[in-house]
Amino acid sequence: MPSRSLWVFLAGRLAGYSVAGAAAALAVESFAWLTGHAVALRPVWTLFHLAVLAWGLVLLAQARQPAWVNAAGRSAWARIRPLAAARGGVFATGALWTFMPCGLLYSALLVASLSGGALQGALSMALFAAGSGVSLALAPTLLARLRGAGDRLRQDWGTRAAGALLALTAAWALWADLAARVAAWCGLA
Repeated sequence: MPSRSLWVFLAGRLAGYSVAGAAAALAVESFAWLTGHAVALRPVWTLFHLAVLAWGLVLLAQARQPAWVNAAGRSAWARIRPLAAARGGVFATGALWTFMPCGLLYSALLVASLSGGALQGALSMALFAAGSGVSLALAPTLLARLRGAGDRLRQDWGTRAAGALLALTAAWALWADLAARVAAWCGLA
């Protein structure tokens, strides 16, 4: 069963993601309105979409985030981590998790930004946070079970593999000694 602090973290994450989804949708909706009324901004709108397309293609081709994104994530986490120890820090950490570099999160935010309005963007990100939160809540339990099974497997099979190597080495040594004796007895050596 997930701990209370995990539930608080997930609630903060849900709140942060929802606010980010609403903000992204409102920003894109406002930008779209501006580009519709200010012809000079249309190239910027096109460049925005080209940048999003390029980001998506990079994620598709590499199946991972670029190294600079991972470095930015480690740097952000180093600053956020101490906050978790403060009163209310677990909720705040969950809310600030929205700013962690993550291709999947950014993809969800992009979908939310194109959802048609702030409420729809917030709902879109709330659903993303809830769905991904289930896997975050279950991951520690699943990992512990897999680790236990892996430890048993590693212990049993590791011991067996070591025994097999020991037996093969001894058999080879016996065979080499026997072959040398036969060769000497037959006068072949």
